Amino acid sequence: MLLPTSLVGSYPQPDWLIDRESLAKRFPPRVRARELWRVAPDWLEQAQDDATLLAIRDQERAGLDIITDGEMRRESYSNRFANALDGIDLDNPGTALDRSGHPNPVPRVVGKIRRRHAVETRDVAFLRANTDRKIKITAPGPFTMAQQAQNDFYASEREMALDYAAAVNAEIKDLFAAGADYVQIDEPYMQARPDKAREYGLEALNAALDGVKGETAVHICFGYAAIIHERPAGYSFLPELAGANVAQISIETAQSNLDTSVLESLRGKKIILGVIDLSTNEVETAETVAARITRALDHVDAENVIVAPDCGMKYLPRAVAFGKMKAMADGAAMVRARL
Repeated sequence: MLLPTSLVGSYPQPDWLIDRESLAKRFPPRVRARELWRVAPDWLEQAQDDATLLAIRDQERAGLDIITDGEMRRESYSNRFANALDGIDLDNPGTALDRSGHPNPVPRVVGKIRRRHAVETRDVAFLRANTDRKIKITAPGPFTMAQQAQNDFYASEREMALDYAAAVNAEIKDLFAAGADYVQIDEPYMQARPDKAREYGLEALNAALDGVKGETAVHICFGYAAIIHERPAGYSFLPELAGANVAQISIETAQSNLDTSVLESLRGKKIILGVIDLSTNEVETAETVAARITRALDHVDAENVIVAPDCGMKYLPRAVAFGKMKAMADGAAMVRARL
């Protein structure tokens, strides 16, 4: 299909599942934050399954073509996977600076990073069993996890990132085996720390993709709009992704009003084009979405565009998120009809 639509990954979790007010008052958790869940541990998996079904049906009802699980089972996009690995001292977290420059509790690496077991394969199987549309699952990237950790073991961050990459690589292969059509790696810290990303981030990303058979994506962004309010005029790390062994690159263009000519440097890649502004609760019109899609088409072939929000919708009110998602699907349909 021309101009298929999809979430980047997350969708708002219901208020009965998670304490959204507390979630919004803090930076995305890097260590486990079980206190955010409103449901007792014995019933939590069942509640998360029910919330996932709601997220799936909302996406289908809005008209999306590629469905995610909405990340209903996660406290943040990264901490569920990052804290399921060997080599982490779960009882004694470390500290690292967030992309905003504030200290944040993070996993403390005290041994060799290894994947103990598959983390998200049940998520994929549940999603596959509950929709007949294409499905996507997301996993945190090795560079970003390395930036969100305190290294008390490795001689260098590069060495740590490459072991994170090996863990992600094994997970991705299992996610495709479980039925995923697309797997997206989230690497927002490549934008936040471009010098280190150039030093070893691309190497780690490609290591995470080594031998993977299946269509993969990488998401790079300026941070959640609910938390990081200022947007630069352009990406500090983007053309470099032309060298990534990944099929799709997810970028945001709506809130930053990005100059889409930068997409010329990524010719040959599919672009997950962010066209929904997550900094406001105002729901875009389909015409606004169509205009945001159209202004990119001088720089990327329409056949290579997937339409999406700028970033995860996790922090939006659910009714607002649904309205924006529906406008996104309707705007893509308008452009598709013209083409």
